[in-house]
Amino acid sequence: MRDSDLVSRMWVEALEQLERAERLERQFFTPAQVAGRRARWAPPVDIFESAERFVVQVALPDVGAGDVDYRLTDHVLVVAGERRLPRALSDAAIRRMELPQGRFERRIAIPAFRIAEAVFENGCLTLVLDK
Repeated sequence: MRDSDLVSRMWVEALEQLERAERLERQFFTPAQVAGRRARWAPPVDIFESAERFVVQVALPDVGAGDVDYRLTDHVLVVAGERRLPRALSDAAIRRMELPQGRFERRIAIPAFRIAEAVFENGCLTLVLDK
């Protein structure tokens, strides 16, 4: 087999893999047709620990403070809510959607005893948890 044939075949296979990945992305990150109560995605988090507390930052772009709920029960922090497609875009054709829509929920096992502070700012929920 010639080197140019090998390179061509590898290029074709790489493009096929990218196409499969994009199909999977569209399958899992499309808006729900019927609003269900089951979470469709989990937001990313950063967790920092000091001697006295944990600080948990949850990335929630375009989620309003009224659309998110959080609680700490039995050393499990639960952050849940919904990210909705803006009404102005409800009749627009989606060309690319990378930010997930719909119900979300994130559960984090954390050895903390209470939520001392909660700040929702710039699309990020920051929770301070006392140990």
